[in-house]
Amino acid sequence: MKHTMKHTFFILAFAAIAAISACDRSAAFTRQGAEEPRPPCENLLTLPVLYHQTSAEYRALCYQAFNMARIMLDMDLRRAGLSMQQAIVADIDETLLDNSPYEALCVKDGVSYPLNWKEWMESASAEPVPGALDFLKYAGSKGIEVFYVTNRKEMYREPTLNNMKSLGFPFADEDHLLMRTEENSKKARREKVAGNHRIIMFIGDNLADFSETFEGKAVEERKTLVDENKDRFGTLFIALPNVMYGDWKDAIYGYSKELQTEEMQEARRGWLKGF
Repeated sequence: MKHTMKHTFFILAFAAIAAISACDRSAAFTRQGAEEPRPPCENLLTLPVLYHQTSAEYRALCYQAFNMARIMLDMDLRRAGLSMQQAIVADIDETLLDNSPYEALCVKDGVSYPLNWKEWMESASAEPVPGALDFLKYAGSKGIEVFYVTNRKEMYREPTLNNMKSLGFPFADEDHLLMRTEENSKKARREKVAGNHRIIMFIGDNLADFSETFEGKAVEERKTLVDENKDRFGTLFIALPNVMYGDWKDAIYGYSKELQTEEMQEARRGWLKGF
């Protein structure tokens, strides 16, 4: 009887470990090069997606960002007027449009980007980030142009415009949508806008949305650069919260896409600071 119970215990323990391992592999799905969906399981995205979709704090942070943006816009207009055409440069994903339904589907299906991204883009069904639409409509009413500088691929231009037009975003047209072509860096596209506009504000959820200075930097260097530019946040740079993905996450892994599951686990744990 004792031998049978011990044997049963080891079987259950092994099954539990296997299930946990499967979920962790699912979290690193595209990094392993798999192409078929895995069974649904709890993975590393579950809590981040729930934060976006259920926490009132997330909404509060978004409203806070856009309230600050409105204050700074009004201050700029009082100080400088419209002596030169002003512009706002804004990212789209997780800055103006909420893609958490796509991330939620990834969690439920046990897959990750880029699986089903094409279908999500073509659905043109993303909802606005809290406060984004009201603020940009206000900016437009004050004569401020808005340029949407996104790293969505050119192939998604039409559904992106359809999505934004259906929601009523101002300047949702060909001339004001600058999509990714050959490189991820937004520097050239920002400079294009700056060629005949005075950019009064950059809005994004990733530091690289604000300046190329932040691109490809390691974890500690990113924090140092933020400290050095602290006076620009809430003034020139309006940052939105995004705990689902971004350079902050890539920096943890040293921007490597070749790490195996165990190496990723080790990297994550290595950055934890206890007492």
